[in-house]
Amino acid sequence: MTDFDVIIIGGGVNGTGIARDAAGRGLRVLLLEQNDLASGTSSGSTKLFHGGLRYLEYYEFKLVRQALKEREVLWANMPHISKPLRFILPHHRGLRPAWFLRLGLYVYDYIGGRKKLPATKTLKLSDHVVGAALKPEFTKAFEYSDCWVNDARLVALNARDAATRGATVLTRAKCTWMDYVDGQWVVEYETEAGTQRATSTLAVNAAGPWLETVLESAESRQGKFGLRLVRGSHIVVPKLFDHDQPYIFQQTDGRIIFAIPYETDFTLIGTTDADHIGTADKVECSNEEAAYLCGAASEYFKTPVKIDQIAWKYSAVRPLLDDGKKDAASATRDYIVRWHGDGSRGPLLNIYGGKITTYRKLSEKAVGMLVEHFPDAGGAWTTHAPLPGGDFPTDGLSAVHVSLRTAFPFLDAAWADRLVRSYGTDAADMLDDAKSVADLGHDFGATLYAREVSWLMQNEFAKRADDVVWRRSKLGLRMDAAQIDALDKWMLAV
Repeated sequence: MTDFDVIIIGGGVNGTGIARDAAGRGLRVLLLEQNDLASGTSSGSTKLFHGGLRYLEYYEFKLVRQALKEREVLWANMPHISKPLRFILPHHRGLRPAWFLRLGLYVYDYIGGRKKLPATKTLKLSDHVVGAALKPEFTKAFEYSDCWVNDARLVALNARDAATRGATVLTRAKCTWMDYVDGQWVVEYETEAGTQRATSTLAVNAAGPWLETVLESAESRQGKFGLRLVRGSHIVVPKLFDHDQPYIFQQTDGRIIFAIPYETDFTLIGTTDADHIGTADKVECSNEEAAYLCGAASEYFKTPVKIDQIAWKYSAVRPLLDDGKKDAASATRDYIVRWHGDGSRGPLLNIYGGKITTYRKLSEKAVGMLVEHFPDAGGAWTTHAPLPGGDFPTDGLSAVHVSLRTAFPFLDAAWADRLVRSYGTDAADMLDDAKSVADLGHDFGATLYAREVSWLMQNEFAKRADDVVWRRSKLGLRMDAAQIDALDKWMLAV
């Protein structure tokens, strides 16, 4: 008998989404991630649940429609880590005409069955607070809806829910070899404890940019489809405007960038699209990309954005389906879920492409293909299933906040807000029986205490300081190197 029904390689949003869905249908699941959860592409996004307004220009109507339908499904299932936003699209007289933008936004409003999110409207910028930060030549804008999501927490919560439903989730467990032997997959992986093996009936390659590396470890060839690695870079600067609405700016090169309120005191600007040559193991925002983003934002903001303002920058490689497009920005964000080759090497399901907004649908499709091998498995279930901590209405965040501060009066408003937006209703469980700050243990800085770190280690697979301050949270923006080093040493010691 095999150890597992399915082994999933890759702990990004697709891998953890598939693990959660499969475990919820009763399959025995092992998830292997070579680094930390969301340590690659899935924590390097622009952090939006959106249809992709610009994809309409490339006639990606099916993809845009599916993504737009998913926005409200995802928001309802994770109202603690996602929220609706009203984006501001200024009309640039030298670029796409106003009628063209309005037509595109009309399609965007109605192609996806929008129910709760408000429709597009036209703004006179001189009459609205969002116009104050912009250059005076921008007099007209369109306001439309999309949703924000904390991408790395999305991955961690999918992994946590998968484990709660019976999956085995292993981080820092790198698949080094796999083969199909006597009707089962034999997978070898390296951990801190050494080399280990597991067997399964099926395997899923959800390794993202490392998909081809996994195929090589399985001594297989890729087959019909290929990957196109596209690097997307972002910068974070001190906040550029005093309101909570993001901007979307057209560029003269045909691209768009976002400027989004971020972590209360910052603005997130991105993204770039550049073909990535070389390994996906080390990806950085180049000086040229940072300068491009500063210049792109400065075309619109009254006060120029300068390189020396950058508080943090990050970059990730998107593993896009190679559709042969010349321009990286126009490469499709659609996905393909496909059994490998002719099956002679065993049933290996490969995940090509995709975007964060469609991760749940991709997972549902993948697991639907897996359960064809398991007649007793359950049916699809994730459409109305909240992630851990998200069991409250989309308009109920303030009530959760009030409840938390009532139960733990030593929390100030900003601290409680951070906890609620990270853990939702689980924040109270994390704080447990604490009566004062003293009960939370060691203070690492920036409202991070030992009790929260222990919770993340026990429930969300965090092992090192970077896992906590850059993926389970973004407290790295508020902590210095000495504080982060002290946290790392503490985590290694416990």
